[in-house]
Amino acid sequence: MLAAERVPDHCPALVLNADYRPLSYFPLSLWSWQDTIKAVFLDRVNIVQEYERVVHSPSFQMKLPSVVSLKTFVKPSRHPAFTRFNVFLRDNFSCQYCSLQFAAKELQFEHVIPRSKGGETCWENIVAACQDCNARKADRLEMKPNRHPHKPSAWELLAKSKAYPPRFLHQSWVDYLYWDSELQA
Repeated sequence: MLAAERVPDHCPALVLNADYRPLSYFPLSLWSWQDTIKAVFLDRVNIVQEYERVVHSPSFQMKLPSVVSLKTFVKPSRHPAFTRFNVFLRDNFSCQYCSLQFAAKELQFEHVIPRSKGGETCWENIVAACQDCNARKADRLEMKPNRHPHKPSAWELLAKSKAYPPRFLHQSWVDYLYWDSELQA
């Protein structure tokens, strides 16, 4: 067996709240296999599903958890964190000046009212912009975004996140994701 095959780096665990909902949909609440095992040993989580992959020490072995639930309920925040990613998600990963969609790595923060003119770095003054539009606007006030920036609710970001599924979904996670969607008979 190659050394790379022995390292279970591709075995993250989906982390569910005590009510079996993901802590976060976007980004999906995932822990590394090391953090998951630590939480199991500290008795902070219940193992819900497991991978076939086994890790072991000289005196112990266990299957790697693929889905865990917290033992204590974490109240979800009503106000999402002000992060670059959440701004891009609020703006549907599109430039608010030219309306074209981009990958997150191709977008930039853009101050509607430039900092040089007293603009703050906050939800109500930041929009997603492509590099060309950001450079064209610079520190001028003439260019206006297509949509006025606003502070989104956690529910708004959750709804938008479902349009951008994660790149990797393990089969054991499917029953716990998008659980509020309509079931087929």
